[in-house]
Amino acid sequence: MSALLAGEDPRASPLARRDPVVKLALVMAVSMAAIFVLDPVTPAVLYGLGVVGVLVGARLPLRVLAGAHVPFVAFALGQVLVNALSRPGVVLAEPGPLRITAEGLEVGAALGLRTLLIGVLAIAFIASTSPVRLMTNLQQNARLSPRVTYAVLAGYRMLQEMPREWAVLRAAHAVRAPLRRNGTPTRSPRVLLGAVFGLLVVSVRKGERMAQSLESRGLGLEPRTTWRPSPLTRGDAVLVVAVVGVVAAVVLASAAAGVLEGPGALGG
Repeated sequence: MSALLAGEDPRASPLARRDPVVKLALVMAVSMAAIFVLDPVTPAVLYGLGVVGVLVGARLPLRVLAGAHVPFVAFALGQVLVNALSRPGVVLAEPGPLRITAEGLEVGAALGLRTLLIGVLAIAFIASTSPVRLMTNLQQNARLSPRVTYAVLAGYRMLQEMPREWAVLRAAHAVRAPLRRNGTPTRSPRVLLGAVFGLLVVSVRKGERMAQSLESRGLGLEPRTTWRPSPLTRGDAVLVVAVVGVVAAVVLASAAAGVLEGPGALGG
């Protein structure tokens, strides 16, 4: 995910030219709708369309997209395993003391695919959205307070710099840490805990400096003007209609085919 945060100019892709507030609203709306879908077919189709949308609309390299999937895939596999081993139903296999059921496997697959769907939406949003433009448009179009938007922007910047700060701290600790017999620095929990504590201290100090800087620049004073207004365009409306239309078509097709299931599937 850090590769997305430190990526190149996001305005180079068609999806990046759309309003960040509109994209954020669509991500939240589709994610909320996906929560009520408990069959594996519907989220699988939506996930496939989402992957195509990221590759085409965000122009994200396949290697970067695959790397960004790692945490979502790990969480999805955990959901499949937990449900397959814990839910009652028709037993498919009994490896040792464990029992895998068909109902648990189906529900786990549905939950896992839903996680991947939400994950690819988040990847598309991060890969195609400039943080500065996001904060500006949240203030203009979502009518959020400048205190909120600029505070979030400061936190986003700190998140971008954390991988570099971690690398510096690990290098500093490696210089002072005792070496193993083969000459490599030790990776004991104590050394890692010291690096984590150092990162926490650096982040707190940096946050304090950012707060003082924003306060000295009059953050929160009213009224404030915007240097580059970013109004909603016809392209944003087209994006909303396209996404809502595709999601609605997939859901209606699943219902017509008799495969659509809702939260009632969890009671099985």
